[in-house]
Amino acid sequence: MRKSTISFLLIVCVLTLCHDTIYARSIKKRKIKKLFRHSQIVNDHFTGFALYDLDEHKMIYELNADKYFTPASNTKLFTFYTCLKMLGDSIPALRYQTRGDSLIFWGTGDPSFLHSDLKGVNGLNFLKRSNKQLFYSAGNYTGGLFGAGWGWDDYNDYYQAEITALPIEDNVALLYADSDGNMQVKPTYLKRFLNADISYSPASFNVKRDVTSNSFVYPAGEVPKNFKQEIPWKTSLQLTMALLQDTLKKSVSLLNKPLVAGSGIVYNTNADSVYRRMLQPSDNFIAEQLLLVCSSVKFNTLNTDSVISYSKAHFLNDLPDVPQWVDGSGLSRYNLFTPRDLVALLLKIKDEVKDDSLLHSMMPVGGVAGTIKSAYKTDNGQPFVWAKTGSLSNNYNQSGYIVTRKGKRLAFAFMNNNFTRPTREVRDEMVRIMTHIHEAF
Repeated sequence: MRKSTISFLLIVCVLTLCHDTIYARSIKKRKIKKLFRHSQIVNDHFTGFALYDLDEHKMIYELNADKYFTPASNTKLFTFYTCLKMLGDSIPALRYQTRGDSLIFWGTGDPSFLHSDLKGVNGLNFLKRSNKQLFYSAGNYTGGLFGAGWGWDDYNDYYQAEITALPIEDNVALLYADSDGNMQVKPTYLKRFLNADISYSPASFNVKRDVTSNSFVYPAGEVPKNFKQEIPWKTSLQLTMALLQDTLKKSVSLLNKPLVAGSGIVYNTNADSVYRRMLQPSDNFIAEQLLLVCSSVKFNTLNTDSVISYSKAHFLNDLPDVPQWVDGSGLSRYNLFTPRDLVALLLKIKDEVKDDSLLHSMMPVGGVAGTIKSAYKTDNGQPFVWAKTGSLSNNYNQSGYIVTRKGKRLAFAFMNNNFTRPTREVRDEMVRIMTHIHEAF
């Protein structure tokens, strides 16, 4: 072969390689725009989208990215980041002080304390081992049982547990059928409040708690096999004390004493485990309580508003738009965030965690774990999207990270508000678009 021919072929190869490399590095805005323009589903309601290239450090495409949306549980990403900035590698369970033959302790809001999944027992064991008279000091939580803007009529639903300084077993009762078809409840202390009611006949068998008390009623007769239902109990200081003493098998007295500076701390659970439990199944209870834990660390009091204000002023003051953030979980419809704020927050989270594999392990994983396990399929067994979902009636959002087949690492916020079609249709269209971005780029 002549040298000139070889040189020509080498030039062609180099140019082709360069073209492929450039193509792999850049995702064309017009191609992403086309996906949205041709989608009938995302164009029949209020849709926002922001797609950011993590390697080239630039925004690829924005659609209503500067407009405010109801984020639902995307709010938990704000809670997550605040916790990353304010808490260490373990969650504090109790603050305490010893005085003579007395041990005084305060709650920190720790959601892992005897949690059904996290099973934080260090705080409990600390109290059990003490040979001193125990005194629980209440009153360091300054807030309501519900967050601002929550739906009061969701009080009977598992996802809306009340907020307390010292939660026990998720603040949720588990109602279930035993092998003989009888109704049981856990914790067993609540069984005294459980009654069959011949006048209660719902369309489908369920248990209902009274809105103002812990009176649980269910239809008279045999309980359906394998029946299970979770219902938040009505919290009170009296119930907290009763459950504590029932669990500890020892006396606990009550007092009202401000938290003393320099008091000791008992740590309960690894923080990453708590964050994973908050993010993957989207646990509202954990999210709300974690903000109280942050407040206890910074202010020695438990106040959601204070820690949100602090986070906005010190950690989130450089976001593109000022977020309207009012609770930890996203149950409130008062929360309002923009898609570009969520992308900026995802970048902050990534900078804080640094280890992509650790971060991805805590997020819901498409085709693998959490709230997007069944929404996405893996690509030959490999997940490619890690995203927090957010769902309320007529609203569905996803914000997170995606890796394309060509190795592009992206952050995205995809928000859908005010639709009337079934949520499944909106979710499936989001999945279709994000999967196409993974496959095509």
